[in-house]
Amino acid sequence: MSHVVSLGSSQRRQLAWITVGALSLYLGMRWLPTGTNLSHMDFRLDPKSGNSIEFCDPANPQFIPVVAARSPVSIALSLPSPALAGEAVHAAVVMRTSTGKPVTPEDLMVVHTRRLHLLVVDPSLTDYQHVHPEPLGRPGEWGFSFTPRAGGTYRVFADFTPAATGRGLYASADLAVAGPPAIAAAALPTQPATGSLRFSLVSVQQPVRVNQPIDLQFSVQRDDGAAIGLQPLMGAFAHLVAFDETRSGFAHLHPVEDEAKAPDANHPRLNFKLTIPKAGRYVIWAQINVAGEEQTVPFEIAVQ
Repeated sequence: MSHVVSLGSSQRRQLAWITVGALSLYLGMRWLPTGTNLSHMDFRLDPKSGNSIEFCDPANPQFIPVVAARSPVSIALSLPSPALAGEAVHAAVVMRTSTGKPVTPEDLMVVHTRRLHLLVVDPSLTDYQHVHPEPLGRPGEWGFSFTPRAGGTYRVFADFTPAATGRGLYASADLAVAGPPAIAAAALPTQPATGSLRFSLVSVQQPVRVNQPIDLQFSVQRDDGAAIGLQPLMGAFAHLVAFDETRSGFAHLHPVEDEAKAPDANHPRLNFKLTIPKAGRYVIWAQINVAGEEQTVPFEIAVQ
């Protein structure tokens, strides 16, 4: 037996008002300003323009060939005076979309405590620095400082996430530094040390092969076995940045562990995932915060 329920006039009016209210709320949320003047289309290139950088999925970290691909955002560097090795460099980076629109702080999301990350590396891969530009007076212009340790053409990679897309994006530019170049070591130590700290980075998969995902394990220990005092740095307990020998691109990695959970105090171990598309020698820099002191440590891996 079926029953038909009839609504009274007051119930129909109430239901109509609820429907109108829900629809108004939905449309209102759609039209709320997001703070950015750029849309998703400002970060897209014409497919006919050739090889271009795709948005990065943080759940599938890979080596990004930034130099060989076009980016929908360009960066240009300007300096008040020539850069010299061993002296502080004060520079500005101008960010614009492919349509010429400036990229301002409102256009970028805060990712790992910052809106814009610059990964700066010299030709020998012996000097890597991670800096965070701050917006200057003119739209799209950001200022930063760093001290190059050697001469040569430094490569500056920009790592950022547009608010309009919520996906990672990249760009690059070169910076000439006057002075004697650094000489790369024939081979980096497998367990580099600073003071009483010893660092290790190993791949679970051996040998490491092209286009095959690898699991990297990073660990720190003290010679006396005491607590390390590992603290968060940019919202994570460690960051890894990988470069190939030609600096054609990079991979910026974060631990797979829950970022809110601290690793073991005495024997911290963090895991990372990475896929590398080409064979060769790669230098991976680990960046950590030990008892309030930031440290960067290089490792190398050979990809077959």
